[in-house]
Amino acid sequence: YSDLGFYLWMDMFAERGMDLETWFQRDVAAPLGWQSMGYKPLDRGIEPENIAPTERDEVFRQRVVRGTVHDPGAAMQGGVGGHAGLFSNAYDLAELGELWLRGGTLRGVELVEKEVLTAWTERGFPESDNRRGMVFDKPAMEPDSGPTCDLASWESFGHTGFTGTLLWVDPVYDLVYVFLSNRTYPDASNTMLLRLDTRTEIQRVILEHLGAVSRFGNNDE
Repeated sequence: YSDLGFYLWMDMFAERGMDLETWFQRDVAAPLGWQSMGYKPLDRGIEPENIAPTERDEVFRQRVVRGTVHDPGAAMQGGVGGHAGLFSNAYDLAELGELWLRGGTLRGVELVEKEVLTAWTERGFPESDNRRGMVFDKPAMEPDSGPTCDLASWESFGHTGFTGTLLWVDPVYDLVYVFLSNRTYPDASNTMLLRLDTRTEIQRVILEHLGAVSRFGNNDE
């Protein structure tokens, strides 16, 4: 897993005479009505008190990070990165998950072709025991590890964020799961969220309610 490939997205847009921030707001967020989702929320008129602080940064920025991207690499890119910098509330993020769930299109707006999304969400190197897809993370290939509980299907995909976030899409159970927190506040040494498996345990309760069964008990892999 690495952010490096997503750093190059900025260059890909620049080569086409575009910038990532403008493209996202004009061609994705605006047509879909996502008022909370976008880069640099303070510049878009969102008040700081409506944004959770993510860290007391005493090394790089020497202040509380609130309303600006937490990731230092994206911060050095002006707050707009292919790998970090996108802000959202839970509702708009759930709709992004719905877009992925429906094959890359929502309310007539096509973000990616279905075939591209399939390539993004398939395991790239399963023969090397690597669970990840080209763009999205996947469930662990062994019990008691990875970003999901064992009830999440093999077909599911998503991403966990360093600051304590999660978006996970499960097409088998027609489920979009969003979890937002500011784990890294007041500082990134706070590992309670990870130690308690809070995100995965909430996911388990939801999937149990939907009648899900363990992927390890019903899979030939």
